[in-house]
Amino acid sequence: MMRVSILGSTGSIGVSTLDVIDHVNAVGAAEIQIEALIAGSNCDLIIEQALKFRPKIVVLEDETCLDRLASALRDTEIECAVGHTAIMEAVSRPVDKVMAAISGTAGLLPTWAAAETGADILLANKEAMVCAGPLLKTHAKAHGADIIPVDSEHNAIFQCLDGSKAVESITLTASGGPFRRASLEAMRSASASKALAHPNWAMGAKNSLDSATMMNKGLELIEAVYLFDIPQTKIDVVVHPQSILHSMVSYMDGSCIAQMGCPDMRTPIAYTLSEPARFPTEVKRLSLTELSQLDFEEPDHARFPALNLARQAVDAGMLGSCVFNAANEAAGEAFLRGECGFLDITRHVDISLSKALDRQNSEMPHQIASVDDVMRVTDTIRTWVALQINQDTGSSLNVAHS
Repeated sequence: MMRVSILGSTGSIGVSTLDVIDHVNAVGAAEIQIEALIAGSNCDLIIEQALKFRPKIVVLEDETCLDRLASALRDTEIECAVGHTAIMEAVSRPVDKVMAAISGTAGLLPTWAAAETGADILLANKEAMVCAGPLLKTHAKAHGADIIPVDSEHNAIFQCLDGSKAVESITLTASGGPFRRASLEAMRSASASKALAHPNWAMGAKNSLDSATMMNKGLELIEAVYLFDIPQTKIDVVVHPQSILHSMVSYMDGSCIAQMGCPDMRTPIAYTLSEPARFPTEVKRLSLTELSQLDFEEPDHARFPALNLARQAVDAGMLGSCVFNAANEAAGEAFLRGECGFLDITRHVDISLSKALDRQNSEMPHQIASVDDVMRVTDTIRTWVALQINQDTGSSLNVAHS
């Protein structure tokens, strides 16, 4: 029997994780029991999940949901709680594996606490690795916790590594998102609905937007650097619109080992739950003859500067990657609220990096030495981005009035 807790159970990864577990249990491949379901504010869905999977405890971040949650689960033995403290207590319960799928920097502290239990951390929250990778890895190792990547690209690399030290390079693939063929003018005026319309993957708003800007591939490049201890100069990114080949590892003898499959997150999720074995899934099987061909192309760095910004950020160390992550989150949220344009997202990341990496800037530490440093830098960068957006808005108003 395996006991699992799920951080972010109502998000796309959480929902897919429960789907995998349901199938595995139904076919008798294993017995997986849920210890904790943890989410933000989707009360209706987490109640539905709780009644089906019967976890020991259900926790929502939104404290206004307590009465409704308690009422719905009154006739069960399921505990329910709300608030940040309750989340931290729930993730500290001993289990075999924790699916860390809370989106954004908000997932860092719960993931950090989960690592202290010694459970395997199934890391779907790339931002935790981007903003605090070396710290998180050291912390997990100290408590005997293994970090297993869930992202399709990093899970593919994880599967393709053969244990040798003969890796020559790693190739990450990118779908190109909804604006792969769009002009700069079209991107400049893009609406949130167009930016969130991913052609291949069903994802939450943040990951969908990051795909549209290719910030997700910048985040994944940084994540790969920290996860696999490989310099960014040995990581290539190619656009692969079909999203069939998820990543590839090239070796010194000329061999290239790639992981392929239909674009469905249930495949990497199942592998993280079962590795080195493999659980069965209901994922559509890959047919090469049906596909006929696979396409690959170089990224357009003029329209998608995020990749070069990510390389600059990770070369600056954890401070650079923390700033990159925080500025992207803040600017992306502002775009979704209609406060800035689509192309402004990468512009604000660029401005924040330049300002933060200036050694004369007294608001930034010279290095990130703790999780507290990560949170302080994140808060500072969010303030900078908000001020810059306000300044841009004021300038636009002045021009309009003149």
